[in-house]
Amino acid sequence: MRTKPIFNQLKPYVPGKTIDEVKEAYGLDRIIKLASNENPFGFSSHVQKHLAEAVTNLEIYPDGYARKLRTKLAADLQVDETKLIFGNGSDEIMQIICRTYLEPGANTVMATPTFPQYRHNALIEGAEVREVPLINGYHDLQEMLNVIDEETRVVWLCNPNNPTGNIFTQDEFDTFMERCPAHVLVVLDEAYMEYVSNEAFPNAVDSLGKYENLIVTRTFSKAYGLAALRIGYGIARESIITKLEPAREPFNTSVIAQHAAILALEDQNFIETTFEQNVETKQELEAFCDRLGLEYYPSETNFLLIHLPITGDEMTEHLLQNGFIVRSGEALGIPQSIRLTIGKKEHMQEVMEAMERKLVKVQNS
Repeated sequence: MRTKPIFNQLKPYVPGKTIDEVKEAYGLDRIIKLASNENPFGFSSHVQKHLAEAVTNLEIYPDGYARKLRTKLAADLQVDETKLIFGNGSDEIMQIICRTYLEPGANTVMATPTFPQYRHNALIEGAEVREVPLINGYHDLQEMLNVIDEETRVVWLCNPNNPTGNIFTQDEFDTFMERCPAHVLVVLDEAYMEYVSNEAFPNAVDSLGKYENLIVTRTFSKAYGLAALRIGYGIARESIITKLEPAREPFNTSVIAQHAAILALEDQNFIETTFEQNVETKQELEAFCDRLGLEYYPSETNFLLIHLPITGDEMTEHLLQNGFIVRSGEALGIPQSIRLTIGKKEHMQEVMEAMERKLVKVQNS
């Protein structure tokens, strides 16, 4: 049986170590996961209280159009309902975009390193991938413009960027969009937008009114804490949504996920509390890094990319032995670093103490 030739080169996504795997491997009773940028405060109690209401008539297919969620979200965003598309996480929206726009002979432009699924999905569709290195963690927007040509179909902008946490501003975004050719679809990935405090962060929804070739993707997996249910969405002009819809699977979001997303939107106090606690704890982590002379990218997310005098793999292994799962920078394309999710205060204090013990030991060796 023959596959597309690209599958001889691609590897499946490898998820991080699970809590149970680490417990068994290291003989530990407690493991704290700080590797996947999940919300350490879980999800809204309002969701937990009312979600069981959705567990009825499970023999019936979900609403493929997600009408109730669509109406709620459109009202919250103040956009027309026809400007929304829903996916099994925002990951699926990106897959749908690639499926719709990319093919052999076309190319797509993105930063590197950035969210890896842009590249992965583009390669599956046979498109050429043009990667532009970050500058100190930031998108090199001018160079991204430079590599666009007549065969460019899609440009990916991750803001804030994963794995660095950096953002570009409204002015920088407007300059990019005004110079980007109209035949290129610009995907603005805002998976972490609920964590952003910088007032210069672009207003993506307002920008949709100015730029016909823009789609914004967001998710309920991060700040809303619904990662297990897999639901995200895209916002764009109706002309773009109309092109994407045929590539979407008919019943791609579950009844439970749709209902949970509605409930989550009803509890903005949970998002505000999450934001405030994240900022406070992140500042404490930054102060820790400053004290130890560790450089880090200025992050507008719920994680910090920390540069180290040792390999990320070495620090990751040390932290695993101490009951913490973090993400090694070697796996992210940024050697000698770790990406550390901002967790609860007490857990962050413990992980900082474990990091300091390792660094002191290295310094004295």
